[in-house]
Amino acid sequence: MEIMYVYTRKRSEFGRPCSFSDRPAKVSVDIPPDPSMASAFILRNPVDSYVQHTSDMSEHEVNTERVEVESRGVNHVEGGWPKDINPQEVEQTIRFRKKVERDENYINTIVHLGTLMEHCVKQNNAIDIYEEYFGEEEMAEVEDEPPSAKTINVISKLTPFFDVLLSKRDPNITKRTATHLSWHPDTCKKLAVAYSSLEFQQNMKDMSFDSYIWDLENPNKPELVLKPSSPLVSLEYNPKDSHILVGGCYNGQMAYWDTRKGGLPMEVSTVEVSHRDPVYGAIWLQSKTGTECFSASTDGQVLWWDIRKLSEPTDTLVLDITRKGLLENALGAVTLEFEPTMPTKFMVGTEQGIIIACNRKAKTPSEKITSTYSGHHGPVYALARNPFYPKIFLTVGDWTARIWSEEAKESSIMWTKYHLSYLTDGCWSTMRPAVFFTTRSDGTLDIWDFLFKQNDPSLSLKVCDEPLSSLRLQDNSCIVGCGSKLGTITLLEISSGLCTLQRNEKTLAAAMFERETKREKILEARHREMRLKERARSEGQETEVEERPVESPQEVLDRTRREFFEVIEAELQRRAWTETQHLCGKVLGMGRTSNHSRDSLPWGRGPGPDSAFQVKDRVGEEAAAQGEESQLPKDKEEEEEEEKDAA
Repeated sequence: MEIMYVYTRKRSEFGRPCSFSDRPAKVSVDIPPDPSMASAFILRNPVDSYVQHTSDMSEHEVNTERVEVESRGVNHVEGGWPKDINPQEVEQTIRFRKKVERDENYINTIVHLGTLMEHCVKQNNAIDIYEEYFGEEEMAEVEDEPPSAKTINVISKLTPFFDVLLSKRDPNITKRTATHLSWHPDTCKKLAVAYSSLEFQQNMKDMSFDSYIWDLENPNKPELVLKPSSPLVSLEYNPKDSHILVGGCYNGQMAYWDTRKGGLPMEVSTVEVSHRDPVYGAIWLQSKTGTECFSASTDGQVLWWDIRKLSEPTDTLVLDITRKGLLENALGAVTLEFEPTMPTKFMVGTEQGIIIACNRKAKTPSEKITSTYSGHHGPVYALARNPFYPKIFLTVGDWTARIWSEEAKESSIMWTKYHLSYLTDGCWSTMRPAVFFTTRSDGTLDIWDFLFKQNDPSLSLKVCDEPLSSLRLQDNSCIVGCGSKLGTITLLEISSGLCTLQRNEKTLAAAMFERETKREKILEARHREMRLKERARSEGQETEVEERPVESPQEVLDRTRREFFEVIEAELQRRAWTETQHLCGKVLGMGRTSNHSRDSLPWGRGPGPDSAFQVKDRVGEEAAAQGEESQLPKDKEEEEEEEKDAA
């Protein structure tokens, strides 16, 4: 049955508002029930229904791709010349300039710009817009600030996508260690990092040899890729020419780069004249040309180079502390130290835990090794002089960091506690003489301030989970870079309290160094005196042994038999004396009891002449006196028994 409604309206009423009115209900259709469907009806009790008044919404996530920024250089040259003028011709350019300068438009423009420039110059002379008005309050806040550090950047050579979020991923099969860091000498925005795998058995054929120069403002990709013939173990910027870098390779070769010429080395030393082991230290020397450097390796040699001629070293030193110059006796060098204020002196840290102080200008090779310092149980991984007091230097090795003075050679003047994990690197603060940094194999960076605390570091920061391998602090800055075993470089900003010179800090640090040096000198003198006495005593005993005549076997047998029977006879006398003493003690007790009874009688006359018991007691004492000459020492148990009997 189809139900249809028809509504009609006149054309004139279109557009008018509807007018509704009430009227009684009217049945339009009546559908009677179907009795056949009653059996299929199910009564629902109760009936649940719900109504949702809000609109349906869905949540979606979108991960945008990282924007890769690339720095491109532009070389600006003199331009703007008309096509008919050659800029290389001086006469044509001068003629054109004179023509332009006579132009009225040019003169009006210069006059207008000159007025604006003069206003700006006068304004800058009147008001210093960079003046700091509240410097004193900031210094007060610095003194109250607790030691802290924060991570400002994480650099790693990784896959191009998610490279910062997944900072521990390395595209190489073998994870390479960041073995050395070097900051750009002019700007602190660039960092050169040497990457190498120092585990010989894990070196793979397809392992990358590349090292990188990073731009901190664009850490997504390296600014320059250095491509050596062998992985770099050390890498250093030239302090006089920031475009030049020198590097020591894993195979012992030396190479240098000019960043203006690309990533390939300009020159590489030949294998025959290079080191035989990895070059763990390469440092630039103070020279007029700025091209001289020297290197050290675990093959026991220190070589001096001029990068203008790397075909052969200019000088050689064998680290033989016996001063014989034998390479087989040389100690392997792990770290180098050179202070520009002392151009002839340098120091070497060895695998055996010995620090060697050298003088390059000595006449003979034996005189080049001036002194040695021994104090570590393993390799010396870091060696650095205090920038404020060059006679004080820091060494890091085994589980401790030690502070030495050149005047005390037998022992360090200060040292840290023994850590549970191995120490891997360390350096002094360039801003404060009492602050130094150390890294550990558990991924922790320790900052020590021994004017504030000597037993524990002022700040310990867990940088990463893998071992830290290298450490470098920016010159005159609060930024420190830490390299890990997996090649991740973490840059941290130290709180201003740890990198701001405190009031009287230089005076206090100098006083502490001097006091500890004097203490060590006194202890050294005392130990030296004790050793001399011990040596004299041992020599006297040796003389007595030499003066004693040599006995024949029969004489030795007779002397042994005689000493044996003397011991037996002494033992028999001791036993006889013990029995006599025991009997005399009993009789003496009885005699004393009888005398007491006699004295207590009313008719007694007090002590009379010696009784028979007392006479016997004296006889026993005389016998005991004769036996004391040959008796053996009494046992403790027998002495206790005698005391009980006497009581």
